[in-house]
Amino acid sequence: MSPVRVAAAARRRLLSLSRPSGSFDASRYFRGADDLRFLNVGTATVRQLGRAIAREHGDAWGVTGGLAFAAALVPDRYLEVKGVGIETLACFRREFTPELLRVWKGWLAKNYSANWATTDSICGSLIGPLLIAHPRLARVMLTWARDPNLWVRRASAVALIPSVRRGLTLDIAYNIARRLHADREDLLQKAVGWMLREAGKTDPARLETYLRANGPRMPRTTVRYAIERFPVAKRRELLAITKGRP
Repeated sequence: MSPVRVAAAARRRLLSLSRPSGSFDASRYFRGADDLRFLNVGTATVRQLGRAIAREHGDAWGVTGGLAFAAALVPDRYLEVKGVGIETLACFRREFTPELLRVWKGWLAKNYSANWATTDSICGSLIGPLLIAHPRLARVMLTWARDPNLWVRRASAVALIPSVRRGLTLDIAYNIARRLHADREDLLQKAVGWMLREAGKTDPARLETYLRANGPRMPRTTVRYAIERFPVAKRRELLAITKGRP
């Protein structure tokens, strides 16, 4: 079966598994994503379905087919449908090539993600592994940090996290952080703090030095995320030293 037909069948499968949200309202965690809908099937089900599809069709499709499958699902309004597309494509990560970065930026710029969870999934499952395999591509994130699209800017930080956790691209990560500190979007401030926190796991002394030098000009949300892994006393000290912006 063609990737597009399999994508349609996967969507129907997810719709058949949908259930009422009950007391849990997922939309509370996605402010501003007015067109986003939820099937409430659970992350485990999404991952299992995506991996099963990759196992069944992987040999015939290759990464080209996996990309076609994901491209048919990522624009969908349902969070879980988007997720199956990304999970399936992620199974072809060994075949990822630099040219795919342009495609994934297009998904973000066209607001196909339109929420932080899908954006972060694209970053963690697709862009992040590509940047590890092709480190020279990491510098492209510097231009993404200046993009007018919110999701592209968020991706400039989140996509570096898999590399940063390995002690790679730290110079680029701190450069991107500086570029994004003036951004007023809450989702950007949290993303930068997350990236800095992960950088601090590799080199806590460098993170502390950075916070002491730049903290007063950083959003407090970013600072609070960045210092989460420090001991309590150190967190209090850094909060006091960096206080200078509401």
